[in-house]
Order: sequence, then C-alpha cells, then structure tokens
Amino acid sequence: MARDAPSVDAYGEGGFRLSGAWWSGSVLILRDEARAWTVSTLAEATPDSLADVIAAGPREVEFVLMGVGAANALPPRATREALQRAGIGLEFMDTPAAARMYNVLTAEGRRLACALIAV
Repeated sequence: MARDAPSVDAYGEGGFRLSGAWWSGSVLILRDEARAWTVSTLAEATPDSLADVIAAGPREVEFVLMGVGAANALPPRATREALQRAGIGLEFMDTPAAARMYNVLTAEGRRLACALIAV
C-alpha cells in the first residue's frame, strides 16, 4: 500500500474491514485516513457529502473511486459536475469491485479518495 493507506480487507453485511478494523456503514478514505461517510444510497452521494474531497483539490486527489452500492449506477449529475469543476476525476463501479480496485490503485501509489457505499 502507498504511504499509510488503509487496506480494504473485506466488505459486506453493511460495512467494511479496513486494515483489520470493522467499520459499520459507508466509508470515505481521504489522505490515507478512513472516516464514516454518512451516505447509504447513491442519491445521497451529493457534492456536500464529498466536500472534503473537493476542498483537497487535484493536487491531493487525482480522482474519486466511488463504490455506488450493490449494482453499478451513474452518480448524481450535480456530484459529477462538482468534481469536474474541481479538476478531480471520478471512477465509479459497484461497491464490491471498487473495494477490490482500491487496494490495487493504492499499491500503485495513486492519489485517490475512495467513497464506498456499504452493501
């Protein structure tokens, strides 16, 4: 893993195991720090819910890897547009795929934020 980024060891049953510790609910990983993300549905993935990511800007966050839930779906337009205006890319996929992809990308040293909706 790059720097001190937490690893996503497991997902499901409404949460995630990050670097061996269980987190109930959705999570946001930014600057190698995991925090609870108060989003439980894709509709709640608003620009406000990603305000810290947007504030970090493209020097710290190349793109957001978003796990959108059990099935892949397009994040809200306002969220896509806010990230684009901030110069931050967006990659989205179902949460299981995003959880697996996060570990690969952090091992490559990518500057990303990871927003995972619990499944």
